[in-house]
Amino acid sequence: MLFPRVHDGPSRTALTLTEVEDALPVISWLGVVSTSSTTEVEDDGFVAVANGPGLPLLGEHGRGRFTRPHLRGHRTGGGGWSTWFRATSHEVADDRLVVRAVDDAAGLALVYELEAVAGGGLRGRATVTNSAPEGDYVVQGLEIVMPLADDHVELLDFTGRHERERSPQRHPVEDGLWLREGFGGRPGLDAATMVVAGTPGFSTTTGHVVGVHVGWSGNSVLRVERTAASGATIGGGEHLLPGEVVLPPGASYASPWVYFVAADDGLDGLAARWHGYLRSLPAHPTVQPVVLNVWEAVFFDHDLDRLAQIADRAARVGVERFVLDDGWFHDRRDDTAGLGDWVVDEKVWPEGLDPLIEHVRSLGMEFGLWFEPEMVNPDSDLYREHPEWILSAGDRVPLEHRHQQVLDLTRPEVLDHLFDRVHSVLSAHAIDYVKWDHNRDLLEAGSGAREGAPAVHAQTLAFYELLDRLRAAHPDVAWESCASGGGRIDLGVLERVQRVWTSDMTDAVARQQIQRWTTQLVAPEYAGAHISAPTSHTTHRTLSLDFRAATALFGAFGIEWDLTDASDADLESLAQWIDRFKRFRPLLHSGRVVRPESSDPAVLLHGVVGEDEALIAHVQLDESAHNRGVQVRVPGLSRDALYSLSWEGPLSQKETSMSVRPFAGGPTEGLPVGGGVLASRGFWMPRMRPETVTLVRVARQ
Repeated sequence: MLFPRVHDGPSRTALTLTEVEDALPVISWLGVVSTSSTTEVEDDGFVAVANGPGLPLLGEHGRGRFTRPHLRGHRTGGGGWSTWFRATSHEVADDRLVVRAVDDAAGLALVYELEAVAGGGLRGRATVTNSAPEGDYVVQGLEIVMPLADDHVELLDFTGRHERERSPQRHPVEDGLWLREGFGGRPGLDAATMVVAGTPGFSTTTGHVVGVHVGWSGNSVLRVERTAASGATIGGGEHLLPGEVVLPPGASYASPWVYFVAADDGLDGLAARWHGYLRSLPAHPTVQPVVLNVWEAVFFDHDLDRLAQIADRAARVGVERFVLDDGWFHDRRDDTAGLGDWVVDEKVWPEGLDPLIEHVRSLGMEFGLWFEPEMVNPDSDLYREHPEWILSAGDRVPLEHRHQQVLDLTRPEVLDHLFDRVHSVLSAHAIDYVKWDHNRDLLEAGSGAREGAPAVHAQTLAFYELLDRLRAAHPDVAWESCASGGGRIDLGVLERVQRVWTSDMTDAVARQQIQRWTTQLVAPEYAGAHISAPTSHTTHRTLSLDFRAATALFGAFGIEWDLTDASDADLESLAQWIDRFKRFRPLLHSGRVVRPESSDPAVLLHGVVGEDEALIAHVQLDESAHNRGVQVRVPGLSRDALYSLSWEGPLSQKETSMSVRPFAGGPTEGLPVGGGVLASRGFWMPRMRPETVTLVRVARQ
């Protein structure tokens, strides 16, 4: 059986299932299927034999698999650790499959769900229920796993750190178990984000690939496994801490949704499917406003007159949303105090926030405000009143990070308190936008309400509940997820917010790679990308306004700069860049992200392709070792149509190579080029000056 039966485009991720008597169905194949190949794939002639290709929906030790079981658990007395599930029913619709199974001896019931999602991907989850009349069942892990084709022999995942998130790394598929486990209570700055398996040498534009992502904002696991006796498998789920999920009779545990995407055109094909799913969500932003955030402009030094001056200049250049960051609430003069006390600081704001809000809105801009609801400083009124409200593994207070602890949202009184405080601020002021921060990992994350038992799973669900309640109470407020910069970026949180803060690194050279790989999962309209000050406060590197702006152009465009320090010439140039962003915003936030291969390691190529036009960026990061330039291939255009190519900017004598100047009439001197030629051969770009971006507009004639 081929699943799904229908799809929303020319190709999609699909799998074939074979029924097996007295057992769960076997997935015989996972990959890309098109309308023309549906019959060929469905009639695959698969026969389920021991050690052959294919994988049961649930890999079980009892069925002869010596690999990591997909369900791991036991009864409190030690029984039920090895299962033997028998399928009892299955329901098949065009885009949804539900298989039900039982293991009477273990006293367990299983529901396995597969869904086709917008964009051309699949997602799966499983729910296990303790069906025994007595005795608890301890869940240690429940993962969704699929088979890999035997030619998918290379892996790509990500690592990182603060201000260098999502750095790619590659390694071969080898015999044994490969695991990436997240223990920080959220997808951290070093998160794997996804694992991609593919054919040898797969790239952004070539190769057959399968990507897996766990749509969960807590602890997670990604896995790839191969043995000498069985083919490779790939999957993931939630990483559960010891004793975190204990099911009394009748209780259930559902794994997070695990997303599987296949493509036959490399990593860009995977990205297009992730982006298609995100763009189908109800919370997806219809228009992403140009943002000015004042954090790097003023930090904790809040002053109404200075902020009003910044707002005046922001409105002058075309900013659409002004965001007041950390420092507005009780006793918050630095990061050592005040978290948890969500009331306006009367010493800094004697007339409250309304004078600033009214000024900002009178200039035609929206107003946004920063919160960090899940955290508390020990130096705060809330902590002094309720020291027991933090997550801890017992009487010992966890080590501090950034002078803060994590509030235990699993306590109903804590959740209600936080809802009331944030709700009160949003109700009292005309606030259009919330930047929701989360600046530390969860260490020794137990709940005092359960004698210190692990609580990351429940904490994650409580975070979703808090955010969902606030969203329901304030449906006109837009939300940004920020977690020490680029943490907690996953499909679980992206289903609920309109924006993420990509990284605290705003240096545009470093941002080129961070944004390039963040958009492997995240559609560019979600990925906050700001123009910082000329000299970065993190790297101390000085960059031109054009380079900084052209880098930010391809994300959720904004500014992180004290505009009172900007010259009139800077403001004029900034206004031009904002106008450019607004012109291209419909394309940039709906088109397909492309990252053509570059023959020069000093040059990055990327862009966005739409139905009738494309915008391509040639990024000269460093000095090239030669004068050959590069061919820039543009995939995704109509092969039979003709296109004109023109410089979109910036382009000046200072930015071009000293030895070769670009053509005055555009990359092809005004001559039209066929879409097929642009895809296969591309257009030529000369060597440019280091730290420059050259934009090329491709328009259908």
